[in-house]
Amino acid sequence: MEKETVLLGLSGGVDSAAAAILLKQQGYRVIGATMLIWDPSLPVPAGVYQKNACLSPEKEDTREIEALAAKLGIEFLPVDCRREYRQAVLDNFRQEYACGRTPNPCVLCNSLIKFGVLPAAAKARGIGFDKFATGHYARVAQDPQTGKYQLKKAADLSRDQSYFLHRLTQAQLAHILFPLGEMTKPEIREIARQAGLAVADKEDSQDFYCGDYNDLLNFPNQPGDIVTLDGTPVARHNGIWGYTIGKRKGLGVSGFKTPMYVVRIDAPKNQVVIGPKEALYAQTLRADHASWIAAEPPAESFDCEIKIRNLHHPARARVTLQKDGSFSAEFEEPQLSVTAGQSAVLYDGDIVLGGGMIV
Repeated sequence: MEKETVLLGLSGGVDSAAAAILLKQQGYRVIGATMLIWDPSLPVPAGVYQKNACLSPEKEDTREIEALAAKLGIEFLPVDCRREYRQAVLDNFRQEYACGRTPNPCVLCNSLIKFGVLPAAAKARGIGFDKFATGHYARVAQDPQTGKYQLKKAADLSRDQSYFLHRLTQAQLAHILFPLGEMTKPEIREIARQAGLAVADKEDSQDFYCGDYNDLLNFPNQPGDIVTLDGTPVARHNGIWGYTIGKRKGLGVSGFKTPMYVVRIDAPKNQVVIGPKEALYAQTLRADHASWIAAEPPAESFDCEIKIRNLHHPARARVTLQKDGSFSAEFEEPQLSVTAGQSAVLYDGDIVLGGGMIV
């Protein structure tokens, strides 16, 4: 009987390398596919960049990853995703910051590029495969009652990456494998170590870009006022994109009895609004661009837990669908730094229901 073939997103890190080992142990034929996303034409300064970022000049050189694939005994396939990545991820990144929001590029990259463009481009090149796999810490299951596919948190909650995957579709989940979903990071490193791989002790990726975000934004100065909650100007800024909700350092304000934080960014007025920490708390949010794992929401109104950023502890809330397809949520307890542009991801226990972009 011919082996099933798995196309594996191979990044050059320990997680995807261990995933290759596990898939081979399970009897699959594995092809390691690497996304080429670094565009040398990006208007960023030359210099020494931090390592272990997804978008960096280091990623343009695939020799190390190709050598890793050879060590793993799997085929290697570099896939040029630069044009699509720039259009779907980098252009959106700039647009969101220009509008005073703080985007999470990893969410779009996963749904549109890693689980979209990458396998599609491989198929277009005549590469046949049965499943697509990555080294993400998450799980896929099938609902015994409905037959629909479920996205679930990883068994090791300290490594769980389901937040970044909440926009995956039923069509995608039907062909996805997450070999690391039931494992811990120490176990993964030991698998790589036993295989004699140098990446066994390689550091995790820390960010999506290796330099200063302003390199990618490349906006001209657009001065405006930093104002208090009552609208009183207290300082000036050179562009709202240099500020995020909850920022405290570098505001250039003084004379206040309590520390001041960025609590709101008003793009139409070109203002950064500051206030005391208590002003950072909100009990409600609204999110658009909703995406549902089951292809439809659970109900018009339902209770669930919500993460408003990846490292946020899930908070209980009541979600209500709106006529325009967005949803609102009211938390049982006020939440700190609900930030426009970030994803609100909805959970029922360890099952991901879906999510949307906070507005």
